[in-house]
Amino acid sequence: MQQMIDRHGLRIAEPLARFLEEEALPGTGLDADAFWRGAADIFARLAPENRRLLAIRDALQAEIDAAPARSGDPAFLRDIGYLAEDPGPFTIDPENVDDEVARIAGPQLVVPVLNARFLLNAANARWGSLYDALYGTDALPGKAQGPGYDAARGAQVIARARAFLDETIPGWQTVLQGADHPALIARKNGAILFRHNGLHIELVIDPDHPIGRDDPLGLADVVLESALTTIVDLEDSVAAVDAADKAAAYRNWLGLMKGDLAETFEKDGRSVSRALSPDRVYGDLVLPGRALLFVRNVGHLMTTPAIVLPDGGEAPEGILDAIATSLIALHDLNGRHRNSRAGSIYIVKPKMHGPDEAAFANTLFDAVEDLLGLARHTIKVGLMDEERRTSANLAACIHALRHRIVFINTGFLDRTGDEMHTSMRAGPMIPKAEMKGSTWIKAYEDRNVRIGLAAGFSGKAQIGKGMWAAPDLMADMLAQKIAHPKAGANTAWVPSPTAATLHALHYHQVDVFARQAALAGEAVPPLADLLTVPVAAGRNWTPEDIHAELDNNAQGILGYVVRWIDQGVGCSKVPDLHDVGLMEDRATLRISSQHIANWLLHGVCAAAEVEDALRRMAVRVDAQNAGDPRYRPMSGLEEDSLAFQAARALVFEGAVQPNGYTEPLLHAFRLRAKASAH
Repeated sequence: MQQMIDRHGLRIAEPLARFLEEEALPGTGLDADAFWRGAADIFARLAPENRRLLAIRDALQAEIDAAPARSGDPAFLRDIGYLAEDPGPFTIDPENVDDEVARIAGPQLVVPVLNARFLLNAANARWGSLYDALYGTDALPGKAQGPGYDAARGAQVIARARAFLDETIPGWQTVLQGADHPALIARKNGAILFRHNGLHIELVIDPDHPIGRDDPLGLADVVLESALTTIVDLEDSVAAVDAADKAAAYRNWLGLMKGDLAETFEKDGRSVSRALSPDRVYGDLVLPGRALLFVRNVGHLMTTPAIVLPDGGEAPEGILDAIATSLIALHDLNGRHRNSRAGSIYIVKPKMHGPDEAAFANTLFDAVEDLLGLARHTIKVGLMDEERRTSANLAACIHALRHRIVFINTGFLDRTGDEMHTSMRAGPMIPKAEMKGSTWIKAYEDRNVRIGLAAGFSGKAQIGKGMWAAPDLMADMLAQKIAHPKAGANTAWVPSPTAATLHALHYHQVDVFARQAALAGEAVPPLADLLTVPVAAGRNWTPEDIHAELDNNAQGILGYVVRWIDQGVGCSKVPDLHDVGLMEDRATLRISSQHIANWLLHGVCAAAEVEDALRRMAVRVDAQNAGDPRYRPMSGLEEDSLAFQAARALVFEGAVQPNGYTEPLLHAFRLRAKASAH
């Protein structure tokens, strides 16, 4: 049993209390006693409101469950309070927003906060070598041969990079002979800097370099400004279930905000040290060397044992995140190592349901600003449009945050999971593979952009699109992800620094702000389309169809859950049923578990068939992880494996989980696993 420390009526687990008092608070100018007094006041005022909002979620879901045929009926949803009043025309007005968010279009990374090495890679992904990104991926046909440098592959890469330069900066070669050029920004010894569509391109000139010496122009590399922004994630991509986990997460965020995060690790048999990249200096011009960092807090649902309230209940984790991550960001605002040059703190707030919850987030950030002595609206908010009630009330949600909102983003997986749970009793859902072709998903994506533009986002805030989940399939990403800037999104998520560099090519091909101007007058797709429930009316699947769908879902669930429960890994490249590595987080788990739960509820499959699929796929997942020395097999040990039991519970109890979320069960089983390890 860990020690609890009393502070103004709060009982704080020792690892968290020590971290905040001994590491986070020093250097902020805040007194520890005053900080805890203020924090206790925030919990006292806002924890009851947090609970009330969750009760409203449950009440609305009960109303929809009682009338499943009307789950897509706007009149019914308006009558029960699910649909709010439209706020009418308005314009957002956040102040002190950095250019990377408001005025430049480019890729966005999402990275789990608990992995320092990944954090550093993601923060440093502001700049990336196009040569490396092309050479080492399938972005070009074929692949490098042999253990050393493959000159044929190198020639292929150089040809593609030159084609990019010819298309993007016609006449670029004349600059190397001393000519001027409209896109030329700066020269320095060994580098020429261009700017196009707001993004920088650096030509590395080095005739002595192994690549440059064979190039007629001495061109050794083409470096692209890549991940303009990175979201440091405390939510879907991490497994943080207690005070020790939370302290470790906050400690990494502190390292980023203070600028001293570093990591040493073994790679290819040698020790490698990594730290944050410095800014890039071109004479009088200084450009950021790192991505601008957002931090994604958890949503309103979960509580944490890290703090116990005076009434004996656990504290809402989202309130703790708001206080702790904002406190830590003071080290950036007060220090020399600047994340936000405009003096703002950027927090992404996920999994909110409707405008009342968005308004609550605004109230919470007001309170945190007062606690920390910050000017009003210093904390900027990214609104995740990933729940059906938020999508259906998006304008009202934005309006509730209009003075601090800097980001909206669509997310297919969580949005689909909520779609299925909301209409769980309306009928059996279409197969997962058909979801992206459903009526509601196109309306969802298009409405998000149109509503954001109508609210004045262009030039003030990000309109984002979701993740490319297959980090090894870069050719497919290059072919498909250009649809995001073409749709008017000035950012979109990528799974790796390499993917960020390749996705940056799309923002040179598409002038996103011109595209937004062209789209601004278009009508918002009708609400009725968004509310079209993806039920499979009149469908009779063959046993083979059902078997294949269950296997696909069960394999994905087990492959993700086994790492979450046994190893505390919240996001990783998980092989799918066909051994294609996909970046999985809790959103993918939510959609898969809800889909099986829905089919079980409507008799498409029987419990025995699901159990059989889980056991069959346990064998498959064990084989896929055979090379991991930390892996604990599930097959044949199903009753002893907490991971297998968690996967089973997520499916068989999925219909009654709050909004179909996986966190309550995952946290419970992970805590058991941690306890059994001691």
